[in-house]
Amino acid sequence: MVAFHEVQFPPKIAYGASGGAEFNTSISTTFAGFEQRNVNWQKARGKWDVSTGLKTKTDMDTLQAFFRARYGKAYGFRFKDWSDYQAVGQNIGTGNGILTSFQLTKTYTSGAYSYVREIKKPVSGTVKIYLNSVLQSSGYSVDYSTGIITFTTAPANTVLVSADFEFDVPVRFDTDSLTVRADGPGIFIWDSIPIMEIRI
Repeated sequence: MVAFHEVQFPPKIAYGASGGAEFNTSISTTFAGFEQRNVNWQKARGKWDVSTGLKTKTDMDTLQAFFRARYGKAYGFRFKDWSDYQAVGQNIGTGNGILTSFQLTKTYTSGAYSYVREIKKPVSGTVKIYLNSVLQSSGYSVDYSTGIITFTTAPANTVLVSADFEFDVPVRFDTDSLTVRADGPGIFIWDSIPIMEIRI
């Protein structure tokens, strides 16, 4: 079981973070120079360095407190990736008159190819649900810890279920220690503070 705190990493510090999606691919090369590429991960994991988001002593104090409260790597938390935190008009399923639960997803399309990402940490108050493009004001609930939408009555056969929402990424610190050095009075530098997306 993943130990997780439903708390968001300070968005002001996250705004300056560097990083993004990471895959894992093995490549074997023949003597003739041809390659065999094997996709080890079907789903990407995000990886960031949040030390680049630290600007002030107040930021440092905030991060110190956040890190200690997570016990280093021990507890996961929510992270706002400012480069990718919104989804609009996402098709999350089609009704069949029986199914009542739908997982929020975001689809990335490039030409004829698509990548579907499950969204497990939608942001409270941002989720809008549509049935055949008609906004629903009631008749469903949102689990903000799993990203599952549950209808009180199953959407009818062939009804398109879609959603708009903002989302966080479930992550953890990828270090159990924070190393800081003072470069002058009130000037502090962190060499690296890595965080890693976790699968939940």
